[in-house]
Amino acid sequence: MPRERYKDSLDELRSDVLAMGDQVVERLDRSLEAVERRNESLAQDVVDGDADINETYLRLEDHCVDLFALQQPVAGDLRFVTASFKIITDLERVGDLAVNLANYSRAATRTVAPDAEIEALGEAARALLERSLAAYETRDADECRAIAEADDEVDAMCQHASEIVTRDLIAQNDDTWGAERQLDDVSRVLLTIRDLERVADHAVNIAARTLYMVENDPELLY
Repeated sequence: MPRERYKDSLDELRSDVLAMGDQVVERLDRSLEAVERRNESLAQDVVDGDADINETYLRLEDHCVDLFALQQPVAGDLRFVTASFKIITDLERVGDLAVNLANYSRAATRTVAPDAEIEALGEAARALLERSLAAYETRDADECRAIAEADDEVDAMCQHASEIVTRDLIAQNDDTWGAERQLDDVSRVLLTIRDLERVADHAVNIAARTLYMVENDPELLY
């Protein structure tokens, strides 16, 4: 394709990646609200919307493959297309995690950990995801490194929330709930914590790919 069309195609890819990011953040918001409110309708909406995210992912994957095959980009353009390809994969996986969270909220039958901890963890993971997408948009290398550092705080929050759940289980003396049912709920909360930690990890992956794209620096890829 002519050089001008080629540059337009790169710009279109960047815009589409950011649009997919907005789509995934919106799904994550809904899943977090479903967890907070234990709203089955919201949870079902997240599950039903996963097909749209998958469709967007496949379309952008085809776009990247076409750029690789038809243009054989080099240097900075190659890093940009490669980073974008990896980032949409992370976004698609965050979409899957949002579906997981929605399904956990539908199956929950009681509270086994303070809502405040789960809510704060969800907000922290979501914030990292938004920051990573903004860093990709603005090519902000310093922010990419800051995101990686901020992930340590999210990990600490996950550890703290998991400890609260475990203490709650040990201290639970309510005979009206069978042990098996109680363990099921505890397992769902622990899975919620784990998946929110993974959302943050995918945000760090996006930051790592962006840093490599901007500075050819693989520092955060390991």
